[in-house]
Amino acid sequence: MPKRLACVVGARPNFMKIAPLIRTLNQESFRDKAKVTLIHTGQHYDANLSDVFFAELGMPAPDVSLEVGSGSHAAQTARILERMERVLLNGPPSGGTFDYVVVVGDVNSTLAAAIAAAKLGVRIAHIEAGLRSFDRSMPEEINRLVTDSIADLLFVSEPAGVENLICEGHPAESIKLVGNVMIDTLHHMSARANKLAIAQQLGLRPREYGVITMHRPSNVDSNSTLAALVDVLIDISDEIPFVFPVHPRTSNALDRAGLRQRMEKTANLWLMEPLGYLPFLSLTSQARVIVTDSGGLQEESTALGIPCLTLRSNTERPITVDLGTSTLIGNDADKLRNALRDVLSGQYKSGICPELWDGRAAERIASVLVVD
Repeated sequence: MPKRLACVVGARPNFMKIAPLIRTLNQESFRDKAKVTLIHTGQHYDANLSDVFFAELGMPAPDVSLEVGSGSHAAQTARILERMERVLLNGPPSGGTFDYVVVVGDVNSTLAAAIAAAKLGVRIAHIEAGLRSFDRSMPEEINRLVTDSIADLLFVSEPAGVENLICEGHPAESIKLVGNVMIDTLHHMSARANKLAIAQQLGLRPREYGVITMHRPSNVDSNSTLAALVDVLIDISDEIPFVFPVHPRTSNALDRAGLRQRMEKTANLWLMEPLGYLPFLSLTSQARVIVTDSGGLQEESTALGIPCLTLRSNTERPITVDLGTSTLIGNDADKLRNALRDVLSGQYKSGICPELWDGRAAERIASVLVVD
């Protein structure tokens, strides 16, 4: 009897994490061992943040779309929880009940789907378990903690995650160090991304520009904080051009703070709409430096060997700092300026790619799911 898996996605980071698992489970060696129902909660529903990723990553159309849309954390989580319950009660299209609800990452869809499964007695597998920032002001940290507390299988991307879960009292047999599925996707898509040559289309040379992303409240919700960071980017753009795909939250913040016009008038600073995964990877993989508050980019930059100036005071991915290329900057404009100077002068630290970040994490996960 094949294992019946409900794989849940909802927000942009989820798609890159679930895609390699779906692809692996559809391979001949696993096809008769697992039947996948792909459930899209619709937490990200904008085409640039959702639909395009399915096409780019070669993922099948969702079997179920919950269409929850935006809202407060509580409202969004509640809608997903309510609608997921109905899906789980109905069971898979082939009949019977689900053996596992598979959730990835730390977004509201992850938490809500896990709670719905736990209430109905359906086992939960959490991919990217054990990551901790130890900052409970971050909604993602709450999502991680609660999801792990009720999960039956905990798939971990780095050794610190194993240590965290052991300290929290999880049994060792439930914890599987499998590597990083984000890096699976990066390996799988790199050749296609490079063919797009997005940097060259912008008139930029490989390794001679920087990429910026930021969207977290600590960086964009305060006008003065955002303005100080923007000042640094504008100043340093005299020495290296920057490409800045602007998240919707950040776009609103730039308008509110009156910064957009100044940035648009800066010759070496390109503001862009959010990009799909492939064009964005095309940009980041050839960059000289990445400035970001994204968790995923900390990992990808480490795998790519590109300096990453992380606009956060903590990280749930400590291996990217300890072994990789990431440096925690917080929202300290002076620290950002100094770190950019180090990159441009060649004094920035080098890093290595962690063990098991080899593009085969999904295979290890699938092997556990189909036999457990």
